[in-house]
Amino acid sequence: MGCFQSKTAIVQSSDVETPQLETKPDLVNGDQLDENQVPAFNEFGLNELRAATNGFSSEMIVSESGERAPNVVYKGKLQSNRVVAIKRFSKQSWPDPQQFVAEAAGVGKVRHKRLVNLIGCCAEGDERLLVAEYMPNDTLSKHLFHWDKQPLPWEMRVRVAYHIAQALDHCIAENRKIYHDLNAYRVLFDEDCDPRLSSFGLMKNSRDGKSYSTNLAYTPPEFMRTGRVIAESVIYSYGTILLDLLSGKHIPPSHALDLIRGKNMLLLMDSSLEGQYASEDATALVEVASKCLQYEARDRPDIKFLLAAVAPLQKLEVASHVLMGVSKTPVVLPTMLSPLGKACARMDLTAVHEILLKTGYRDEEGAENELSFQEWTQQVQDMLNTKKFGDIAFRDKDFKNAVDYYSKLVSMMAAPSGTIFVRRALAYLMIDQPELALRDAMQAQVCLPEWPTAFYMQALALSKLGMETDSQDMLNDGSSFEAKRQNSWRN
Repeated sequence: MGCFQSKTAIVQSSDVETPQLETKPDLVNGDQLDENQVPAFNEFGLNELRAATNGFSSEMIVSESGERAPNVVYKGKLQSNRVVAIKRFSKQSWPDPQQFVAEAAGVGKVRHKRLVNLIGCCAEGDERLLVAEYMPNDTLSKHLFHWDKQPLPWEMRVRVAYHIAQALDHCIAENRKIYHDLNAYRVLFDEDCDPRLSSFGLMKNSRDGKSYSTNLAYTPPEFMRTGRVIAESVIYSYGTILLDLLSGKHIPPSHALDLIRGKNMLLLMDSSLEGQYASEDATALVEVASKCLQYEARDRPDIKFLLAAVAPLQKLEVASHVLMGVSKTPVVLPTMLSPLGKACARMDLTAVHEILLKTGYRDEEGAENELSFQEWTQQVQDMLNTKKFGDIAFRDKDFKNAVDYYSKLVSMMAAPSGTIFVRRALAYLMIDQPELALRDAMQAQVCLPEWPTAFYMQALALSKLGMETDSQDMLNDGSSFEAKRQNSWRN
């Protein structure tokens, strides 16, 4: 596998940081999201997103309506190698760029493990773009209505209903009570095949927030009357999702309610589910759907009722990818890993710190002493003092100050030091800034192209970012250079 350097000829120094908006998530209800795996909300430059999508190539479009959709979604790869979904709005959707950025930043604060989290936006010129986590295992629409190998099993359908209710509950708790156009296309499956609700639906669809793009037969009655959605509208739309899950096809709510009132529940149920569920469980879910689809908004239940009603219907504690018949390739560590490589593989930051302290600067073959041969000037003295204070802070686990001193040192040095970049990378990881850690680990590789430590630190940062496949590649590359180094010593 090629190293990261080959993908970006010149790696931007982590001293030049992209401006970031303050959006530290405050999660509740015990549903903690690993913040290391989801970067802070960020304003991206248009050039970076254009490069990430190969110039917004039609080959990178992943939205199921393709180029016919009013707001197209692309798959893209950022400079950090993170794979993302990029939604490109029509130019008329958000005429005011500041309003767009403010709305996106607000949505970016709503973080949860049941959401496809928003990680950035771009508002340059006429372009309005949102950047979110990429979900590799398609949409609920694909798995329900256009499946290839097997229909979605009953237990997985119940899990979808519960997970989406959890996502909506969190949004409401975060005062995001309006979700626009909730439908089967808005539910996506992550790398573990767990269902998540797209954060794109938390954004307004147009400048006045009135637009509702699904078939009118499925829209909430109040939208038909007034052209607006209200907080209770999302409950109605959740009911249409339940109908999709129960029937495996698009059934207009009015027709479904006629079947329910006529006690023709079997005509509503997906025939492929026969023998997979208890009749009382199916009846319970049908009743929940019926309550959600009440004509008057005040007659619909709240989200807490839905959570309490759906939770008992889950019977199996089986991994989602198993239920969906999706095989996951087990991670196989390389056979030869140094103690540092093993520590990075198991994400043991304390062990990595201890090993880097013991190693010191020896891998740079005398770089520690090169300053003594330079003309003794005040600048050199300042560099030595800055390095000394940085090393002391690093030793004492004062990682914020270590970052500050090493950053100052990098700006002073004529020739960058791979060891300084590696130490600052670990310091960044210790203060929960894995993307900056990845940049520094990549810079260390630029300084020392075959240095296993640089690859191992990239692997650690990538793993923190949730990019396990790329992390595994970096571990393999580091192990290969480790073996090459040992063979050269033997010869």
